Amino acid sequence: MKNKFALLTLLGLFLAGTYTVYAQDANDTFATEQVVDTAVVAEEAPAVAEVPVEETASFHQIIKQKFIQGGPGFMGIVLLCLILGLALAIERIIYLNMATTDTDKLLNDVESALNKGGVDSAKEICRNTKGPVASIFYQGLERSNEGIDMVEKSIVAYGSVQMGLLEKGLSWISLFIALAPMLGFMGTVIGMIDAFDAIEAAGDISPSLVAHGIKIALLTTVFGLIVAIILQIFYNYLIAKVDSIVNSMEDASISLVDLLVKNK
Repeated sequence: MKNKFALLTLLGLFLAGTYTVYAQDANDTFATEQVVDTAVVAEEAPAVAEVPVEETASFHQIIKQKFIQGGPGFMGIVLLCLILGLALAIERIIYLNMATTDTDKLLNDVESALNKGGVDSAKEICRNTKGPVASIFYQGLERSNEGIDMVEKSIVAYGSVQMGLLEKGLSWISLFIALAPMLGFMGTVIGMIDAFDAIEAAGDISPSLVAHGIKIALLTTVFGLIVAIILQIFYNYLIAKVDSIVNSMEDASISLVDLLVKNK
């Protein structure tokens, strides 16, 4: 429930930011028109001195301008893919960081508990420790009175369950990575079709007639690729994090079995 609430909150924040971008663009356009009117009045008045002023747009302003030029149709869907993908990636990063456990310290604590208080004391240590490694240890210790073979089967079975929890949501991020550039390409194709329709209606192949439409069509592809690149970076980080946790789980499970054999 908390994860769903966090995703909805992130979605609302991004949508509010998108509305702010369009509102700022309208304000910038109005301010630009005022500047132009002022410049016209200044040109009509006798000039005293002219000082050249160069205004360079920031990277953020350029991205915002190009995004708005791409149109709200496909650009809005591409932005939605980015929002949902980032929300899932952030949720997974938080979950995986919380699932990371110091396996060496846990093994030492379990070994000390087994030597001092037996299996029940070791189970209490695992119950009070967060993470999939501690959960696997608890399941193995729960079956320790049934023999080492049952301990190994319990660890393998519950390890598969924990791997499924670690990889939860990654398939959706992969979907958004594939979907964003495809939506961009679709926007480009539709834009090119509109450009050729304009040529057919005008009966003239004038570059100025189709340049604007082609530019807008290509912008959808550019932003689709940008979204895919951003999400791909997060996806690779999450895959590497999951692999690291799984390797720790496997090594710790082997150490737990050896520890139980030695205690038996």
